Amino acid sequence: MSTQPDLLYSGEEEALRSAVRALLADHCDAAAVLARAETDEPHDRALWKNLAESMGLAGLLIPEEHGGQGASHREAAVVLEELGRAVAPVPYLTSAVIATEALLACSGDEARTLLAALASGRTVGALAVPLSAGPGQDPEGVEAADGTLTGRVTAVADAAAADVFLVPTQSGLFAVDATANGVTVEAQISFDRTRPLATVTFGDAAGRLLTDDAATAVRRAVRAGAGLLVSEQLGLADWLLTETVRYTRERNQFNRPVGSFQALKHRLARLWLDVVNTRAVARNAADALATGSDDTDVAVAVAQAFAAPVAVRAAEEALQLHGGIGMTWEHPIHLYLKRAKADSIALGTAGRHREELAELVDLRAP
Repeated sequence: MSTQPDLLYSGEEEALRSAVRALLADHCDAAAVLARAETDEPHDRALWKNLAESMGLAGLLIPEEHGGQGASHREAAVVLEELGRAVAPVPYLTSAVIATEALLACSGDEARTLLAALASGRTVGALAVPLSAGPGQDPEGVEAADGTLTGRVTAVADAAAADVFLVPTQSGLFAVDATANGVTVEAQISFDRTRPLATVTFGDAAGRLLTDDAATAVRRAVRAGAGLLVSEQLGLADWLLTETVRYTRERNQFNRPVGSFQALKHRLARLWLDVVNTRAVARNAADALATGSDDTDVAVAVAQAFAAPVAVRAAEEALQLHGGIGMTWEHPIHLYLKRAKADSIALGTAGRHREELAELVDLRAP
């Protein structure tokens, strides 16, 4: 007899949330993120060291025998919620989730060595696919011949912070050191400066074969990334709702708080309901990934189709309801709007996930 999943946060998950939130409050306040986003080094390496090395969060999804924490996607989802609330400029999604999941689909000494390196936090990995890559997208763009790779991949997230690239080709998945001869990383103009993109070019670069089946590794990585990206979008939306409610309680017009106006109450109530529903689909996707449920593909598709528009709408509502101050560069709302917009096309758009869902449940459009 099947049992219903418990989607409530456990005591351990709440303790993890408190620890991560406290660290971010001390090392990732809005002013610091705003200042860093305008520099040529958007990644916060000191924060990453605290998260990955000091707290061991880089290895949450990696089994203990490979040097990780042996936790589950539920714990990783809690971390991503808090990183989303802070718009933290760290490569957690790309390295600790997507690259890690790709390696977990491989076997052999090289994959195990890389997993231990990623678990330590001292090595950052990046899967060399465009950030927009959705479920079922075949690897393309790079060719392999006799262990050397040639080609280019555009819009690779957090490529500038990567120490090793996991490169899918028709011949298999290869590991390529970022410092290897023939590897070039060229920054692109990114809408979201807190998760920068780059074009990675491989010119006869030496690669180490991890698995012959690159497609399976990429599908696993993208599915887990999309499923846990929902938790980041939840964190974004939840912070935006909380901050907007706070502001409308404090901002007065006509000798009364603007939040007391009925029209604004209705808008905030609708947004609150959307955030509550986003939490439900995010928890369901994380739990399905953690338990290896047969319905994982469906859970991820439903979650992404629902959450991406909610995060964007939360950012747009926050921007409007903050009035003039929300339009300024000094206020962090524009960082959340940019992250929400970028996330809405990351790892498959909402429309792409709806198409995927229709295929999975056999309800295709006529």
